Amino acid sequence: MAENTLETIRAAATAALNRRARNAVILDLREFASFTKFFVICSGISDTQIEGISEAILEELEENWNERPWHREGGRNADWILLDYVDFVVHVFLDEKRDYYNLERLWADAPQIEVPDVEASAEYSEDDEEFDELEDYPFDEETSFPSDSGDNRR
Repeated sequence: MAENTLETIRAAATAALNRRARNAVILDLREFASFTKFFVICSGISDTQIEGISEAILEELEENWNERPWHREGGRNADWILLDYVDFVVHVFLDEKRDYYNLERLWADAPQIEVPDVEASAEYSEDDEEFDELEDYPFDEETSFPSDSGDNRR
């Protein structure tokens, strides 16, 4: 269980980081009387981003690890999404909610497991630069625009 669980947890953290999750942390709670063995905690800057992060984790764990959450809380327009996989729980917060609840402080005695070193996936970094300039946007060359000749019919 433990080694496979750790690999699965690292895969969840990697999926989150590939969606530009911020400050990902894995806490080992096995030394404590707890309802789970590990926490994966990360955050994003908008409800849309935290939804995307959680969807990436769900997809990664289901498709590649045959894992589905036992329970899920939060969703659209949420500021905290929780994915409970029994042996581990993933928390995806908005930055300000993460600061408010500060799970890392509550579980400060828990050892941290190294988070995979991942840069944002190439798909995101390329998209950021691909359409930086107006001339990069695809326009149909046959599209005609009304001239400023005084004919303002619409």
